[in-house]
Amino acid sequence: MVSLWCEEMGEEANGNLQCEMDPEVSVLLHCAAWRGLLQSRVQVELSERFDRQTDAALERHIDEVWTERVSREPWLFNGAKFRLHSFSLASSKCPPSPAVSPRPPPCTLSPRGEEDLRDTDNCHRGNGDGVIQQTASPLVQAASTSGCSASDGVTANPPTDDPESSPLLSLRLGLTCYKDFLGTNWSCRAAELRRRGEAEFGDPLALLAQPLGVGGVLCTRDGQVVLIRRSQRVAEAGGLLDIPGGHPEPQAVCEEQISVAMLQQRQEAVVSELFSSVCAEIRDEVNVPLSFLGEPVLMGVALNHTSAGRPSAEFYISCSLTSDEVRELYWRGGAEAHESTDIVFLSRTDVLRLDRSSPLWSELCPSAKGAVLLYQLVMPDRQQDSSKRSDTQDNTPDRGSR
Repeated sequence: MVSLWCEEMGEEANGNLQCEMDPEVSVLLHCAAWRGLLQSRVQVELSERFDRQTDAALERHIDEVWTERVSREPWLFNGAKFRLHSFSLASSKCPPSPAVSPRPPPCTLSPRGEEDLRDTDNCHRGNGDGVIQQTASPLVQAASTSGCSASDGVTANPPTDDPESSPLLSLRLGLTCYKDFLGTNWSCRAAELRRRGEAEFGDPLALLAQPLGVGGVLCTRDGQVVLIRRSQRVAEAGGLLDIPGGHPEPQAVCEEQISVAMLQQRQEAVVSELFSSVCAEIRDEVNVPLSFLGEPVLMGVALNHTSAGRPSAEFYISCSLTSDEVRELYWRGGAEAHESTDIVFLSRTDVLRLDRSSPLWSELCPSAKGAVLLYQLVMPDRQQDSSKRSDTQDNTPDRGSR
């Protein structure tokens, strides 16, 4: 089942991940038991309740930050973004679980260079339809369950082969914008805003923009994972290695005036934009046509602590081209070729072995680190590889009979 970190996945798996955690990044949730989620298993809930909180002083600060930033970088554009407030997990055809305390014992998070946080609203709830729903409090609180064993919280139901009883992930979204991101998450006052959010709203993220990003672990036909080196001109992590990524765009769902009310009427289109946007980023940044990309598989959500815990949904996408073919397309230049300066390939095996002791780790930007951690946890292509190996073994002549 999709995990809130309290999935029963064994002490060894939790321990290995804990050792590999980096203060710049952590995993909010992962879909390891499913090998990731397809678009049909994800839904969204949109509401103005999920927008950030604000006041006049904060708005003045955001305006000041934006004015100063645009004066230095006039090409910046203030586009609308989806704000990830929280999420819930549900599994149909399951009996309601026993009541669990909404305040489970606090769990230790790997060092992040910030205050310890506690999960204050993480429990199973059954309804009259026999649907078990696991709800998460605002993101940073849900993330604080990192390192839990099943006994620390809720034991996840085992996965099932029946698609109708597969659990479902619901993302709770509001609206924000890039200007608000620069004035909150990316502001020098981010730590102060977190303290104010906790004191005034009981949520350290209440005053932060928290725009939801997307990233894609793109794997070629010959088993190579694609990384690109970010240009020095981009706003963040210039010169570092990254995966293709960006943001799902509300404007792609509502071409007219963007509002939560309009988006509420098009929630399926919002989910479609969430999944399709990562493929569009691959097309624009790596120059691989959409026709060569497989269906995106959601591995989970990672948090970037260099920008106050900004969330990013990380996907696995297979590619029917070889690494040489992808390299050739990249150097022809795509729509966003200016955002990177080089392309790098790592084998699946090398990606699975990456950790903080690897020399390459320090070259990865936080979004790439989060995607690598999720890929190592979820391994969405493992079943596919096993099938290929099985098919190969079945079809390979017995050398001893020749």
